[in-house]
Amino acid sequence: MDQTHTRARLMNPERDNPTEVLLALDQELDHEIELVLYGRAAICLGFDNVPSECGTTQDVDGIIRLSQLPGLMADETFWDALERTNLALEPKGLYITHLFSADQVFLRPDWEQYLVPLTRPPTRWLRLFRPHPVDLTLTKMMRGNDPQDMEDIAFLARQEGLTPEAMEVAFANVRMPDVQELRDAFERALPVVRDILRLRGY
Repeated sequence: MDQTHTRARLMNPERDNPTEVLLALDQELDHEIELVLYGRAAICLGFDNVPSECGTTQDVDGIIRLSQLPGLMADETFWDALERTNLALEPKGLYITHLFSADQVFLRPDWEQYLVPLTRPPTRWLRLFRPHPVDLTLTKMMRGNDPQDMEDIAFLARQEGLTPEAMEVAFANVRMPDVQELRDAFERALPVVRDILRLRGY
């Protein structure tokens, strides 16, 4: 293949939606910000051989570490940059709206020890991470047995070899908000996720 053509293709890849959102935010920033992605954006950017539909998700969801929360909440420059990003992307239907503190999300107590840095997309100011697949699976149970979330868990089970044994430990120790609706969602998801794990995602 012609090297010039190859170079051009690598420099101008077809962007997935999470990449477009994050690069737009990065351009609005003027200082370093750490974000932990979850949801389909984390799957799209954090794993190989992902289903194509993960790249078409219209939003980017993030988790704010509790140690980071006071500083980020007081960082008006960040929130202004976020607002400008959402306004610029509104015509395309893309946005960042769901930034939750870690105590609002289903996670293991020690989830931060297993964070994985993301190398995509290349950014100047954003430092991006994703949770471990075990923790991503837990976050995917917050909407009960939602079909899309169950598909994503099946992908993680196949791709990462999640075992029932590892997940049972996580189920027993999951930290979740004291909200009955979320506890009910977890219970609805549990038998479906166990079946997915038993079948290794197939």
